[in-house]
Amino acid sequence: MENSTMPTFLLLILLLLSHSQLRLLISTNTQPNEDISYMKFVRDGNDFPEKEEYDYIIVGGGTAGCPLAATLSKNFSTLLIERGSEPNKYPSVLKEQALLNVFTVEDDGKNPFNRFVSKEGVQNLRGRVLGGTSMINGGVYSKPNTDFFKTQLGVQKFDMEMVEKAYKWVEEALVYRPRLNAWQNAFRRVLVEGGIVPDNGFELRDVVGTKIAGSIFDENGNRHGAEELLNKARPGNLKVAIRATVERIIFSGSSATGVLYSDSKGKLHTAVIRKNGEIIVSAGAIGSPQLLLLSGVGPKSHLSSLNLPLILHNPHVGQFMKDNPRVGVIPILPYPLDFTSSKVIGISNNNTYYFQSIATTSPFSIPPSFSLLPPNSTSVNLTIATIGGKFSKLTSVGSLRLNSSTDVKTTPIVRFNYYSNPADIQLCVGGVRKVGDFLKTQIIQNIKTRDLEGNRVIQFLGPPLPENLSDYSSVAEFCKRTVTTYWHYHGGCLVGKVVDGNYSVIGLKNLRVLDGSTFAVSPGSNPIATLMMLGRYVGLQMLKQRGV
Repeated sequence: MENSTMPTFLLLILLLLSHSQLRLLISTNTQPNEDISYMKFVRDGNDFPEKEEYDYIIVGGGTAGCPLAATLSKNFSTLLIERGSEPNKYPSVLKEQALLNVFTVEDDGKNPFNRFVSKEGVQNLRGRVLGGTSMINGGVYSKPNTDFFKTQLGVQKFDMEMVEKAYKWVEEALVYRPRLNAWQNAFRRVLVEGGIVPDNGFELRDVVGTKIAGSIFDENGNRHGAEELLNKARPGNLKVAIRATVERIIFSGSSATGVLYSDSKGKLHTAVIRKNGEIIVSAGAIGSPQLLLLSGVGPKSHLSSLNLPLILHNPHVGQFMKDNPRVGVIPILPYPLDFTSSKVIGISNNNTYYFQSIATTSPFSIPPSFSLLPPNSTSVNLTIATIGGKFSKLTSVGSLRLNSSTDVKTTPIVRFNYYSNPADIQLCVGGVRKVGDFLKTQIIQNIKTRDLEGNRVIQFLGPPLPENLSDYSSVAEFCKRTVTTYWHYHGGCLVGKVVDGNYSVIGLKNLRVLDGSTFAVSPGSNPIATLMMLGRYVGLQMLKQRGV
């Protein structure tokens, strides 16, 4: 599908505002977090020996990798390898008010994120920092409906009591009840008036209706990402190598025995596992299938075309990639509001749609002729808001394959095939129509301004919704024309296809994959809660399997 994409709220700002304007918009006092006790485990990859032995090696210090490392270190020596740096190198990721900084700098290979563009032309991001995407996301902590554990992974049987304990383990360290500012309170009323009922108040679980979600931003706006779970590790049993990139997994026959990684100076290091040890790949929905392919695990024809040695033919590696599109609009509010990340979530019947909003003051203003200001006013500051969300039950699937380069630092080729299945178009149309209901609420009607003809209208950044929302074809065309990401992409190493119910790679020994690449469905309104829980949950299961 050819894409004339309208970027998301944040990327639209990038297109319309200058770099200096954005700096002005989001500048704030971003002092590093003081609680960095996990840093006692962290060393630069340059400081590690050429060869070392561990019980467990985890590739990827992200949302799942950090809690997994902390858990395994209770009884075993554990090496966690992260290609990025520690968060305190990037003050912009530490404060809620500086959240948009992630979108204002170029990807020079040294930033806490990695930009990539899908074959459809949709811009996206990967985390490249200790803590992974929990350090660059909107901070929402929300647990999926329990049906997620019954249906999405199929062959797995979860111990739900242990699942809840794993969530609690995360929550006691990182999760806060947020305070709502003026816009989040207003959006909460918009959702309820728009039919997303009941109002459930503060609720960590995804339940139908409107709720205040948990947040990994505390009351002072400090971010608490997955890397802080390393504070729970056992001293002496955990080492964390940062600025270290795993090039490939080492095999002996069908058994994984170690990894080869390079440090920031290009020097190669080897880490091997002891008897009964394992390697766990937690490099994310892009990085994990990429690393398996580079290591010779995947479709034989694809690997042969790149002259890569075959370890195991598995046609499903890199397949079943999905990315939840965003539906919604960006109204302009004719008054200034403080920046706010998402705090309120609206969940429709059957958990089909998840609606959220963020807002920030713009550095430009409009003349009074476009507003409801008195005639003697000169201008008014604006706030740019989002009203939109994602839909679940996504059926369009894509794929990931290696670029012609076999360098792990080269982003793979990803195609999500947005809206290739008509069922997804139908869901998008339903979501757009529901956003139309929100725009009819009294609160949104109150933000109307006057156009050049004197008519009261809602101003939008980017295209407005189609005038006739009952016209299916025009709404469907709007969906295709404005396709963009919700940053919740997943797949590539699905349970039942690439890994089994214990996340062990099918057909190989001593190797697991644990991250969003194993998901067939994005978990509820936001995946980070479930990813962190899984790191803890699977770590406990692995300890149990070893009798400890």
